Amino acid sequence: MHRMKTFITSLAGILIFCFYACESRSLTVQNRVSSPDGEIILTVKTQKGQLYYAAERKGRALVGQSKLGFRFQGMPDLGNNVEITGSESRSFNETWEQPWGERRLVENKYDELILYLQEKIGLRRRFNLVIRVFNDGFGFRYEIPEQTHLDSFKIMNEMTEFVMPEIHNAWWIPAYKDRFYESLFRHTAINQMDTVCTPLTMERTDGSYIAIHEANLTDYAAMNLYCVDSSKLTCDLTPWSSGVKVYGKTPFVTPWRVLIVADKPGDLISSYLILNLNEPCKIPDVSWIKPGKYIGIWWGMHQGFYTWSQGPRHGATTANTKKYIDFAAAHQLDGVLVEGWNRGWDGDWTQNGDSFSFTESYPDFDMEEITRYAKEKNVGMIGHHETGGAVTNYENQLEAAYSLYQRLGVNAVKTGYVNTLLDGKEMHKSQYGVRHYRKVVETAARYHIMVDIHEPVMPTGIQRTYPNLMTQEGVRGQEWDAWSTDGGNPPDHTTIIPFTRGLAGPMDFTPGTFNFSNHLLPQTRVRTTLAKQLALYVVLYSPLQMASDLIENYRNNKAFEFIMMVPVNWEESRVLDARIGDYVITARKDRNSEDWYVGAITDDSPRELTLCLSFLLYDKTYLAQIFKDGNDASWEKNPVDLTYNEIKVNSSDKLTLTLASGGGQAIRFTPAD
Repeated sequence: MHRMKTFITSLAGILIFCFYACESRSLTVQNRVSSPDGEIILTVKTQKGQLYYAAERKGRALVGQSKLGFRFQGMPDLGNNVEITGSESRSFNETWEQPWGERRLVENKYDELILYLQEKIGLRRRFNLVIRVFNDGFGFRYEIPEQTHLDSFKIMNEMTEFVMPEIHNAWWIPAYKDRFYESLFRHTAINQMDTVCTPLTMERTDGSYIAIHEANLTDYAAMNLYCVDSSKLTCDLTPWSSGVKVYGKTPFVTPWRVLIVADKPGDLISSYLILNLNEPCKIPDVSWIKPGKYIGIWWGMHQGFYTWSQGPRHGATTANTKKYIDFAAAHQLDGVLVEGWNRGWDGDWTQNGDSFSFTESYPDFDMEEITRYAKEKNVGMIGHHETGGAVTNYENQLEAAYSLYQRLGVNAVKTGYVNTLLDGKEMHKSQYGVRHYRKVVETAARYHIMVDIHEPVMPTGIQRTYPNLMTQEGVRGQEWDAWSTDGGNPPDHTTIIPFTRGLAGPMDFTPGTFNFSNHLLPQTRVRTTLAKQLALYVVLYSPLQMASDLIENYRNNKAFEFIMMVPVNWEESRVLDARIGDYVITARKDRNSEDWYVGAITDDSPRELTLCLSFLLYDKTYLAQIFKDGNDASWEKNPVDLTYNEIKVNSSDKLTLTLASGGGQAIRFTPAD
């Protein structure tokens, strides 16, 4: 298969087919707004001065009466003694184009209501509530304009609530007890949850689903939720070490508080509400931003074959890197990641990240020669910047490090923050961390560098504004299958994360492990079949997708052909069938051809699922290249049993997918003519 060509447009092409239908902006006192299709209605009111909102869908309560407002340090709360002084409304409808993504064209259609609010007595402080209601949910945020009696302020928390009309069941991970969001998801009633991070996904008693998250997290603290009074979800902002949640100055806007609603689990994934609540692209020319697949000098460290630091088993040597470059060039892979190339890995770097240099390599890693060689082979290099959480040390070197990469032609970097606290004191998802991550992304954009952030703040759709922010971790990824003493990720893990962490944005899960043994921890391993590893390339989305294993495990392996052919940039994506925690079937159309790809995965239960091919063009015959579990496959006893076959199909056909325990199936459909 030829190297995938990425379709990138200029900024002028990013916003297309734009249609505005704005109502007059005369000030009135309107307190409700509905979705364009009329099914969702959100109402705002004051009761004894306290500001509340509520939402319903199809005449049924979606969110009960819930408080809004702020708690400040050193001044009265804002939101419990207010009146609505005016409102503006409008309708908006556009279709815009992503430079990369799960879908090329995105509809952005909503009705908006802006409420102007003021305290009735006292300081007479003013703020606005901006609400946008879409057909699949809503978002709202606060605006605090410049004013006489409110300049600089310290937010101690939001009073924002999401009162659920019932005690829903939810999939969640704790907000503070596990590091970096790298946790297995629990499934309980919401009144049995800990304080949890978002996205929080819930199933309603009528069989529909909702997810709560945030959008456009900019110079603010990440939102967490905790449950009180059985079903009231209350906002808990991530604090600074001082206890203050947010330091602000007028004029000021908060992130959007977002609720997505769907009749089926897959409809949560196909919602683009979070992206739509972010600002349009700020990078004038995005032609240098190129999705792709990569391999890396990485898994060998986790398996103990290589070391990050110098020594007899140092992985990042010139000779070893050239070997990986040669493999990438021969197998249509776009890039090579190299970890452990730079000074600072010796000693306990998690306690002293200040030792890292991002411009000085170890003596056995010749950056000039390696980048020259990679360019000759038409292979991109992905640099690695592990900070050990020492963000001040990293920021002090940002300009020099990115200038070096620009000169050498390295246009992608994977960052890391392996430490509980940043600079020894602040949480990753605090306002301190949010400011740092944004500085990295914006600096990288100036140097035409793409970014893959590990140990991040949870994504909130910023990739729309800065599409060089390609992917992030923020998930218990496949590296846990190398060293986790609990045995590794259970088979149901990947049937849950598309509907939880995956709603936040692309995730660097790093699939593609073909060797299921672990000589360091024999009881820990990848708990999937080989076919499921292939299917994950379709089910789990990332525009930078890794083939995670040692290259020795890929040679002469039929399964690797699917990794070579599967794209990472899509024209269209559909979740055809799913049950959270049990199974997923996802179909995606390649952006640069007429090919479709399907990935199907299951938990530890073997399954037979029906795949209807109605997504294919009705007047074409397709060749289906099928990589599936063999008759004796199971994740536990025979993970490598894989069968390959080819058949001719059309859109009226149905295929039976037989999935082994922990298994999967990956299919490419290409027009037969």
